[in-house]
Amino acid sequence: MKLRNISYAVAAMAIASAMTGCEGEKDLIIIDGNLPIKTSVLYMVGDATPCGWNIDAPLELEAKQEDPLVFEWEGNLNVGEMKLCLTTGSWDAPFIRPENNGEEIGKSDISDATFQMHAGDPDEKWKVTEAGVYHLTFDLRNWTMSSSWLGDQELPPIEPIDTDVLYIVGDATPCGWNIDAPVALEKKSAYVFEYDGPLLAGDFKACISTGDWGVKFIRPVSDGCRIDKSGVESDSFVFVLNPDSKWHVAEAGVYHLSFDLENYTIAVEFKEEIVNERNPIESPTLYMIGDATPGGWSMDDATAFTVSDSNRYIFFWEGELVEGNMKACLERDGTFSCPFIRPSSPACEISSQGVAAPDFVYTTNPDDQWHVTEAGTYRITFDLENWTISVVAVNKGDDEVAPLETTTLYMIGDATPGGWSMDNLTAMTMDSDNKYVFTWEGQLKAGEMKACLQPDGNFACPFVRPSSDGCLIGENGVAAPDFIYTTGPDNKWKVAKDGRYKITFNLKNWTIEAEYLG
Repeated sequence: MKLRNISYAVAAMAIASAMTGCEGEKDLIIIDGNLPIKTSVLYMVGDATPCGWNIDAPLELEAKQEDPLVFEWEGNLNVGEMKLCLTTGSWDAPFIRPENNGEEIGKSDISDATFQMHAGDPDEKWKVTEAGVYHLTFDLRNWTMSSSWLGDQELPPIEPIDTDVLYIVGDATPCGWNIDAPVALEKKSAYVFEYDGPLLAGDFKACISTGDWGVKFIRPVSDGCRIDKSGVESDSFVFVLNPDSKWHVAEAGVYHLSFDLENYTIAVEFKEEIVNERNPIESPTLYMIGDATPGGWSMDDATAFTVSDSNRYIFFWEGELVEGNMKACLERDGTFSCPFIRPSSPACEISSQGVAAPDFVYTTNPDDQWHVTEAGTYRITFDLENWTISVVAVNKGDDEVAPLETTTLYMIGDATPGGWSMDNLTAMTMDSDNKYVFTWEGQLKAGEMKACLQPDGNFACPFVRPSSDGCLIGENGVAAPDFIYTTGPDNKWKVAKDGRYKITFNLKNWTIEAEYLG
């Protein structure tokens, strides 16, 4: 529905009605069509624009002198979406939009295409399909827009970046997407910063401040610029707010990065493969400590974990956590000088959704800790062989965690009779007295398995999985009773020995039992 100047129309009708009442011979005059959109300012917002989705400071267009209701703009547009507004600071105001969502702006000229204006849904937007320099015209008198593609994008001017610090942030870096504590580079000269260390497969960009995503970032000229063992695909970068381009590390490894903030170039050298030196951590005990735990920061009251009967590397604990921080240690060391089990990145969050990252490190410093953001009852499992932690919330506030609702449950994997075929899943039987309990009894082979609620030929569905990958099922049952229900990571149970087993899933308690029958 188009926004119309209702007050003008109503006023006109009122006057016409009054005249008819007085004189009787006058015809009623109806105003049809769109009235001009009267405004002295017009803004453009969206990730296709240089200002991005910043509604507080969108891109302002310029009114033509000969017609103040015709607005023009010329400059760079990125691949992305955009719409227009008459005011800043509010997403609830009316927006100028295309007649149909996703109408394309590209190299082909657009002449006098009609647009609409309304608030709320549906949220129609123009889609810029080609990055480049454009000339846009919006005629608010006739409710039309025109577009011309003028050529390839003009890169921003290169002005030396004066800073004492430079950081990289992204899932390719050791600190992940933590803008409060990104990876700091070493300043080598006035404008050169370097980094020597691991990069994982993933993305990253660079910044000169922490704690704020709404600032300019150092980015590659083109999104997805590849970094691998041969170096970097293109050595040029830009320092801009948008578009949100990032470097893509295609091959994990130890790299040397060098940023030149005077000439806007990056150099990349692959040094070596990342060597996994994580041998199993041998310990008969495990404790956690911190203001999130029942014992606080007292080593004497450190909270003890229980070791699995069937796997000496698996430790469990279930109980109440409050908002705060925590880490783990192998023994109650009153000096606090011992190595601690810590998250791989600072302030890794634990919440009702689980733990933000499953891997941990075992070091004396830096003093990184897990941060519990929601008080509640949790089940925590540490795997000291694979250096992983899993967290399952068994309540959210005062409510028990919701059971998995399904009438079917299937096992899949090379340990099961049907192998990895979605067309030959091993069906489990629902208990007649408890709809959340499913059992199966039969022959399992040495191998791996997981479970799903419904067949999915694309394997894109969530799976019932162990909290830690490789959780053993064998003669002593299952190493850890808790499971998770996720699309990833792809954790699976590992059946250690061929034999006949009875497997029981409780979808209310989120637990699995395994009994070896011989």
